[in-house]
Amino acid sequence: MDSVGLGLTNTGEVMNITNNKYSELVALHKMETIKWNDKEYKMPFDADYSRQKADSFKEEIIVKNRFSGAPALLPWFAVAVYDTLMGAEQLGDVKTHRKGLDWFQKYFTDQYYVLLD
Repeated sequence: MDSVGLGLTNTGEVMNITNNKYSELVALHKMETIKWNDKEYKMPFDADYSRQKADSFKEEIIVKNRFSGAPALLPWFAVAVYDTLMGAEQLGDVKTHRKGLDWFQKYFTDQYYVLLD
C-alpha cells in the first residue's frame, strides 16, 4: 500500500493518483466541514475556503443582492459558496448552481431570501 493509503504513489517530484482511488480522494476533499460560531457547515464544493491574511481578514462580509441592492451579512466561507454559485450561473453550470442554492437554503435561509430568491 502507498504511504497515504489513498492510492498516491511518489515518483520523484510528482505525486501520482491511481484511477481507482482518485474519486475517493476528490470526495474526501469535497466533504470539508467548517466549524464557525459553534455550528458545523458541510461545504458543497471543492473550493478554497481558507481564510485570508490576518491583516485583511474579516469574519463576516456584506454581500448585496445584484438586483435590489439589499444587503446580507455572510461569513467568509459562505461568500466563497456565493461566488462559486454565481459563477456557475454565468457559465450555465446548472448542477453546481443548484448545489449552491440548496446549501444556502439549508444553512443561511434568511440570507438566501435576501440574495438569491
